[in-house]
Amino acid sequence: RFARSKRGLRLKTVDSCFQDLKDSRLVEETFTVDEVTEMLDGLQTVVHSEVESELINTLNTTQDISELEETVAALKCQFEKTLNDSTASQKSLEENLVTTKHDLLKVQDQLSMAEKELEKKFQQTAAYRNMKEILTRKNDQMKELRKRLSKYEPED
Repeated sequence: RFARSKRGLRLKTVDSCFQDLKDSRLVEETFTVDEVTEMLDGLQTVVHSEVESELINTLNTTQDISELEETVAALKCQFEKTLNDSTASQKSLEENLVTTKHDLLKVQDQLSMAEKELEKKFQQTAAYRNMKEILTRKNDQMKELRKRLSKYEPED
């Protein structure tokens, strides 16, 4: 849009050059060849200058566009690399999480087995067997005493 506006302005300047020549120099009825040549040479110089300015402007605009395209391409490449790195990092984290969960389950299972084994070993100790025997006898005694006591007390 900016370039189109600039082109329009340049074309108006060229049109203005022709109009200025018509208004200022073409007032007489007849001209000599030298006078016409002089007028056309002057007009050629002005038009040449305007066209050269437009070409330089177009070249600069084209270079700017090329630089912008290169910058956009570089940014796109960098963004894609960052996105790929991020995706790879996320996959790695997910894999680590799964591995850690599996390790946790293994450790919990090993802990449970160790507790059962410890309980089994404890039950096999002489102190445990003795204590269990004593408790069994005392429970039997209490049952017997309750039985005897129930003979003397009426049931509710």
